[in-house]
Amino acid sequence: MTSTSSTSVRRPSFKRSLSTAAVLALGALALTACQGSGTAAASGTSTSQASTGTTAAPIAAPTGTSGSTGGSTGGSSSTGSTSGSSGGSSSSTGGSGGSTGGSGSGSNSDSYAWTHPCDASQLSVHVIGGNTASRRVIEVRNNGSHACGLSYFPLVYLDNSASADQSHAVKPLVPSGLGGAPAYPVHVGETAYAVIDLDPSGATSGAPGVNELNVLADGNHMPDADTVNFPLTGGTPVRAPKLGLYEDTVSAAVASMTQADTQS
Repeated sequence: MTSTSSTSVRRPSFKRSLSTAAVLALGALALTACQGSGTAAASGTSTSQASTGTTAAPIAAPTGTSGSTGGSTGGSSSTGSTSGSSGGSSSSTGGSGGSTGGSGSGSNSDSYAWTHPCDASQLSVHVIGGNTASRRVIEVRNNGSHACGLSYFPLVYLDNSASADQSHAVKPLVPSGLGGAPAYPVHVGETAYAVIDLDPSGATSGAPGVNELNVLADGNHMPDADTVNFPLTGGTPVRAPKLGLYEDTVSAAVASMTQADTQS
């Protein structure tokens, strides 16, 4: 609201008397001056209001979503999370989790991936060493002709290769508080990364008999038969392992892994 202050004009007082004609002349001049001044003031006020406006448009609240992390924490049940079955954000800490935008176009877009789960036949799954002796990097590459969606994190368990009943199976912790887009999108030719630390404590001994790392790229939509098995070298310590969400870089996947706090 614009505040307008009024200023009183102090008229000079005359010490000597004037003739009637002079008084009338002076009065006419004063009246003409006042009318001119009033017109100018009104005009000035109108110009000022027009230039400054009266109502400011409200600032729109942010509408972006985070998206990227969240999802099922194992098993084959779908939870409608960001990265699909197991992992959203992020991130996608999530977070970071997966992308929440509509990048790409047509069948190679995020929106397409969210409604088209990955099929094992269009993926390649690899496990390589990480930046410490106990870490492994899980790489899931989309070799298909269209984008597809993965669970928030891969379904992973460690076991003895000779065990038929998973009696030695060890499941990692995963990040909690997941939510966001319905799947982690992987575009054509791109790779999703997840990091598992087999022994975050740094112990020199762990679960006995564990010699295999088993990875199912999407625990929400893929059958157990699509699980890929990776041998562990003899004596690899496995104790309270932690697994992070799918991310688009290894460093982001490492950061996600450190947030794991819920049993998969």
